[in-house]
Amino acid sequence: MSNSSSITQFLLLPFADTRELQLLLFWLFLGIYLVALLGNGLIITAIACDHRLHTPMYFFLLNLSLVDLGSISTTLPKAMANSLWDTTAISYLGCAVQLFFFFFFVSAEYFLLTVMAYDRYVAICKPLHYGTLLGSRACVHMAAALWGSVFPYAVLHTANTFSLPLCQGNALDQFFCEIPHILNLSCSHSDYLREAGLLVVSVLLAFGCFAFILFSYVQIFRAVLRIPSEHGKHRAFSMCLPHLAVVSLFISTGMVEYLKPPSISSPSLNLLVSFVYSVVPPAVNPVIYSMRNQELKDALRKLAQYMLFHQQ
Repeated sequence: MSNSSSITQFLLLPFADTRELQLLLFWLFLGIYLVALLGNGLIITAIACDHRLHTPMYFFLLNLSLVDLGSISTTLPKAMANSLWDTTAISYLGCAVQLFFFFFFVSAEYFLLTVMAYDRYVAICKPLHYGTLLGSRACVHMAAALWGSVFPYAVLHTANTFSLPLCQGNALDQFFCEIPHILNLSCSHSDYLREAGLLVVSVLLAFGCFAFILFSYVQIFRAVLRIPSEHGKHRAFSMCLPHLAVVSLFISTGMVEYLKPPSISSPSLNLLVSFVYSVVPPAVNPVIYSMRNQELKDALRKLAQYMLFHQQ
C-alpha cells in the first residue's frame, strides 16, 4: 500500500495503445494547439492594436482569449509529449502545477463569461447607463477582482487536494491531473469529505453564475423583441449570439463531463468527453466570436494586411 509521501509520479490515462496511433494523435494535438494559439493570439493582438475595439466587450474578450490560451496550454502540451515519447507519467510536482493552473483557468473562464453576460445585459437593457456602469475603470476593477479572487481559490483547492494521504495507487483515470481523480486515490475519509465540501461550494458558486447568465439572457431577449427595427434586432443578436454560443459550449461540455451517468462510463468515453471539455472550447472560441462580428473581422483583416505589407 502506497501513500502520498512515497508517490513521486502519477500515471495518466493514455489516448492510444499502438505507437502508430500515438504519433497520429501527436500531430492531431499539435494542429489543434497551433490553431488555438493562432486564433486566440490574433484576437488578442487585434483588440490591443485597434483603438476602435477598446470597449468593455472587447476588453473582456481579450481576457477570455488569455484564459483560453492558458487553459489549453495547461493540458494539451503534456498530452502531446506523452504521445510523442510513449509515456503516461507526470511528476508529483508537475501534477500539482497542472491541477492548479487548470482549475485556475477554468474558474476564471466561467466567472469571466458571467461578467460578459452582465456587459451584454447592460449594453442592451440599460444602454443609457452603459458608460457609467461599465466605464474603463469599472472594467479594470472587475477584471482585477476576477483574477485576484480566482488565484487564492485555486491555491486553496490545490493545497487541500495534495495534502490528502493517497493509498489507492498512482494511476489517474484522466489524461491530465484533475481534482476528482486525485480524490479517488485518497485513503482518508475525513480529508476526502473536506475537499468534497469545497467542491460543493464551487458547484453552488457555478450554479449562481449560471442563474445570473440565464436571468441576463431572459432580460436581453425580452428587450430585443421590443426593438421595432429588424436592423436593430439583428445587431443586438449579433452582439449576444457569439457569447451565448461560447457559454453553451462551455457549460454543456462541463455538464457531460461531470454529470454523465456512471452506467454509461467507460475509459474511452471518459477520455473523449474530457478531451472535448478541456480542449475544444479554447480552440473554437475564436472562430465563434469572429464569425458574426464584423468589427472583429475588419480588425483581423487590417492586422493581416499590416503583417503582409511589412513582410514585403
